[in-house]
Amino acid sequence: MGTAAGAGALRLPGLHGYAVEFSPYCPGRVACAAAQYYGMAGCGTLAVLEQNEAGIVLLKSFDWNDGLFDVTWSENNENVLITCSGDGSVQIWDMAKTKGPLQVYKEHTLEAYSVDWSQTRGEQLVVSGSWDQTAKLWDPAVGKSLCTFKGHEGVIYSTIWSPHIPGCFASASGDQTLRIWDVKTPGVKLVIPAHQAEVLSCDWCKYDENLLVTGAVDCSLKGWDLRNIRQPVFVLLGHTYAIRRVKFSPFHATILASCSYDFTVRYSIFS
Repeated sequence: MGTAAGAGALRLPGLHGYAVEFSPYCPGRVACAAAQYYGMAGCGTLAVLEQNEAGIVLLKSFDWNDGLFDVTWSENNENVLITCSGDGSVQIWDMAKTKGPLQVYKEHTLEAYSVDWSQTRGEQLVVSGSWDQTAKLWDPAVGKSLCTFKGHEGVIYSTIWSPHIPGCFASASGDQTLRIWDVKTPGVKLVIPAHQAEVLSCDWCKYDENLLVTGAVDCSLKGWDLRNIRQPVFVLLGHTYAIRRVKFSPFHATILASCSYDFTVRYSIFS
C-alpha cells in the first residue's frame, strides 16, 4: 500500500491524509486517518506508520467503506485506536487483530469529523463531534453512547478533552463558537463567541487549565482564558487562508503550531 518517498516520508497512493497522531506509547509511531478524493467520495484507510533506521515503514493498515477524518490512540492499550468517518460512524481498531474493527458505533446522522480519547487516565472516555451538530460521549467497553451533547447551531469540526480537568471537553463549530462541556451535566457549561467566522479547530494548553486556542476561517488564531471570555488574551495573524488545525506545544508553554489552507505550517509564540 505505502511507497517510500525518502527517509522521512511514506506515500499513501490515492489517499489524502486528514489527521495524524503520535502514539502515547511508542516513540516514532504515528497513526494517519485518510480518505480518497479529499473525503468527498470513496473509501478511507487507517495507516499506522513507524520510523526506524530504514526510514518510515507501514506497520498496519485498515480499510473502511467511507473516508476517515480523525484518529485517536487509546490511553490504556498501545494497540487500540479509534477513528471516525463520513458515514457518521466511530470505529475501534486493534493492531493485534488481522482485519476489521473491534466495534462500530453508528449513531451520528451526518459525518463524524472529530474524535478524542480522554488523557486524564482516571476514566476511559471518548468524545466525538459531528456535522449533525452534536457531540457524543462513549465508553469503549459499552456498545452505545453514554450521552449526547446538543446546543451547537452549526457543524462541529473539533472536540478535545481537557488534559487537566476530568470529564471536561471543548468543541469548535461552524456556528462561530467555542463551547465548554462537563460530562456530569447535560447542558453546555460555557459559550464563547470566538470568531466572526466558522471555527475549525481548538486545543487546550498543556500548561494552563484555563487557556485554549481557536483557529478559524477568518485566518486568525485566538487565545481564550476561561476565567474572562470578554476578549481574547491573544490574537495571532499571518495565515492567508482558513486555519485547518492548531495545537499547543507539549514541551513549551508559549509555543503553538497551526496549519492552513494557504499550504503553510506556522510556529507562533504568544504571551
